[in-house]
Amino acid sequence: VCVCSLARALRFCSCSCSFLFMFAAFALGLSPPTAPLRLAAALLAPALRTPPPPLLAAGGARTSKTVAVNRVARREFEILDEYEAGIALVGTEVKSCRAGKMNLRDGFCSVKAGECWLENVNIAQHGTTGGYFNHDEGRRRRLLLHKREIRKIGQAVARDGLTVVPLSAYFNARSCLKLKIAVARGKKLQDKRETIRRREQDREVRRQIKQAF
Repeated sequence: VCVCSLARALRFCSCSCSFLFMFAAFALGLSPPTAPLRLAAALLAPALRTPPPPLLAAGGARTSKTVAVNRVARREFEILDEYEAGIALVGTEVKSCRAGKMNLRDGFCSVKAGECWLENVNIAQHGTTGGYFNHDEGRRRRLLLHKREIRKIGQAVARDGLTVVPLSAYFNARSCLKLKIAVARGKKLQDKRETIRRREQDREVRRQIKQAF
């Protein structure tokens, strides 16, 4: 008796599933021969249209991507104060920065009329965009800083004769391009020699520690 009851229950469930499947296919306007495949495609379409999640680090935190680093700045200048600034770009410039086509080597910042500008920084034109819609590679670009930061930088440049140089550019965890700039003083020959001597000493200490362990 139990076996017969179980068989009747399974037969009822199978018939119910078949009826629901055919009803859904009829509601979507699917023909019986292709109903299973087209119904599965219709059900999976929203999931396939969902954008992929952002790249995450091993711990689950969102990562940042470095675009360019100005190695000459730390060699030629003594860094006094650092700031993080946004930068106003057009669409093709953002695409080129994501491809790493940004050069900060000869760049500097100036303060004019209460605004901070990034000058002499090259962002290569986007490869798949026509010349009419592409950007000027070496144009002046406005930096996004607080008014008090711009005022402080302008006073340092005007009063002490300091220089503002870009150190690095990167996309933060929110995929916004950020520029790290620094108020710096040019190094003399003796300062450069001292920097090289300290760097060699640090390298030697690290080498000895590595060999010891």
